[in-house]
Amino acid sequence: MNLPPLIQSFVLHFGEMGSHWGINRTVGQIYALLYVSDTPLNADDIVEAIGCSRSNTSMALKELQAWKLVKLQHLPGDRREYFSTPEDVWAIFKTLAEERQKREVEPTLTMLRGAILETPGNDAERHAQARMNEMYQLIELVTRWFADIRDMDVDTLQKLMKLGSQVQKVLQFTQSLSRLTGRDGGKEE
Repeated sequence: MNLPPLIQSFVLHFGEMGSHWGINRTVGQIYALLYVSDTPLNADDIVEAIGCSRSNTSMALKELQAWKLVKLQHLPGDRREYFSTPEDVWAIFKTLAEERQKREVEPTLTMLRGAILETPGNDAERHAQARMNEMYQLIELVTRWFADIRDMDVDTLQKLMKLGSQVQKVLQFTQSLSRLTGRDGGKEE
């Protein structure tokens, strides 16, 4: 690798983490390189910096484009394609979460909806269907929550995340107050 030590360490780490995230090492390394680069890079720049083959670089860039994690641009007087990542780390996070939802969550919800609509033939299937319904309800709840989060502006989202466990305290206080005033009939949510 032909990179300064700090950048090389980051790029290598992202490559190793890629396998845990379901992407190959080259894709992770290229994304990390583009993320920390102060200028857009073309495929030749990437090959030289990382030391991977031109074909691996091309395939990785296509995958990153499919995930909407890199921007393609052309520079005046240069026919090559240049790549960069969005500047806003929150935009990257939201894009990654939306793409994972489309590729992983939505197909699972579709499968679970179909399974829940089936007529179980025996006790084992009734038990399995009940468990699948629980999973469906949880994933649906998280999906709706994520849609609400995704629509928040960054400042509000940061404030919410910094609250952490304080949110639980506010909710517990609200429930206690509701019970005292009899607004929820003494029922816990």
